[in-house]
Amino acid sequence: MNNVHIAVDLGASGGRVALGGISDGRLGVEIVHRFVNAPVSVPTPQGPRLYWDVLGLWREILFGIRLAGERATVLGAEVSSIGVDSWAVDYALLDGYGLLLDGVHSYRDSRTEGLMDGAFKTVPPSEMYEHTGVQFLPFNTLYQLLAVKRDAPGLLERTSTLLLVPDLLHYWLSGVAVCERTNASTTQFYDPRSRNWSEFMLETFGIPSAVLPEIVDPGTVLGPLREELTLELGLSTNVMVVATGTHDTASAVAAVPMAANDDRCAYISSGTWSLVGLELPEPILSGEAMAADITNEAGLNDTTRFLKNVMGLWILQECRRAWTPSSAATARRESDPPEARELEWAQIYQEAESAPAFRCFIDPDHHRFLSPGLDMPDRVYQHCLDTNQNPPLSMGEIARCILESLALKYRVVIEKLEKVSGRSVRRIHIVGGGALVAILCQMTANATGCEVIAGPVDATLTGNLLVQCETMGELEPDQRREVVRKSVDLLRYEPREVMAWSSAFDRFKKL
Repeated sequence: MNNVHIAVDLGASGGRVALGGISDGRLGVEIVHRFVNAPVSVPTPQGPRLYWDVLGLWREILFGIRLAGERATVLGAEVSSIGVDSWAVDYALLDGYGLLLDGVHSYRDSRTEGLMDGAFKTVPPSEMYEHTGVQFLPFNTLYQLLAVKRDAPGLLERTSTLLLVPDLLHYWLSGVAVCERTNASTTQFYDPRSRNWSEFMLETFGIPSAVLPEIVDPGTVLGPLREELTLELGLSTNVMVVATGTHDTASAVAAVPMAANDDRCAYISSGTWSLVGLELPEPILSGEAMAADITNEAGLNDTTRFLKNVMGLWILQECRRAWTPSSAATARRESDPPEARELEWAQIYQEAESAPAFRCFIDPDHHRFLSPGLDMPDRVYQHCLDTNQNPPLSMGEIARCILESLALKYRVVIEKLEKVSGRSVRRIHIVGGGALVAILCQMTANATGCEVIAGPVDATLTGNLLVQCETMGELEPDQRREVVRKSVDLLRYEPREVMAWSSAFDRFKKL
């Protein structure tokens, strides 16, 4: 009987549960369950707060695991492990009984506004970067905990354990409370030099170190699935829970099909966010790296994900939501087949293709685009007005504006990465959902002058599953990317209209 593995992948807009295993040197992946993930606004004495419906996610995850187990039985295979990856920075607080003290706040909540600037008055950015090497983002875990200290005094003192989202789910699955390294490195109180929690940051900001669990490497076996869950889900008694690369970007980068020792290669993990980066053997904590606002996050096999966050397709996703009548949107989510959703996106991309090129640009990382809202098309329009450009008027013009701006922003980031690292990028791998967006892949090649290789689309699931395969002894670490290349049809895009895009880039930089 063949061994198979269950991967749970949670994104900021949806989740997936997949079954996968290796056969004849190829990884097979079958998604058995998809579900929506959306923050919920809850009234509090401090005003409305955005929370994730973590209990609803847990229900969907268990349902997906049961489906995966049933599918494995049909295939004549046995489930040997389960692993979870998710977005970064968000966390749960548990009391001494392992119970939730608060819900899981969404990083898009406004409660952290102004706290990062306040923290800089205590520790200057240069010193903070030297200790953590992390990009300054207003929703990093550090600033979320400062919001807790302000809004709920004493709550951290009542806390026994802080767990990031995938660690919480692994705890519920296995009963073992740890923090996996790739996600720990995003908090802004992890020290990439000591590879442990930063005592300096914790002491300076009054965060009790006792609430932070042991940090473990990706690929750590946490233990068997809880007995009661084994019975409930109909699985065998020897299913192991594995801490994969729990940060979804770490799992995605693990599946980037780059050649060994290719130091001219960059990657873009493209979805709601775009993570643009290099894989390096060591972190770079220089003032130049800080000035470029580049983050050093832990990767697999002791590598560093030297990258920068770009807003990504979130802006276009919110525009699409605004362009879709609410009743029709609900119907599409719940009843329409995937093909209908793909056709809808195809229409948006087709109209973007037909719209005039280089009419106007936005900075995708401007703070006005961070929060959700049905007014996102208006925000794009107003941003262009505020920057003295001809604003986009139609759906196609708005979509083209967003896509061109993303491609040009990628070039800005690539050039910063090259300058700080000393590397020269000639090839860009785009993985994740953005690999399906042909117009964006071609625009990225045009804007950067680099060859673009697109795929795999399900990079986070692929990386998650491959780490489990390695952990369970079915694969050597140096075989992972070779398996990806054998398993996925990759698409290649060569640069076109380079002079026109260079001219557009000069305009973009002046905004």
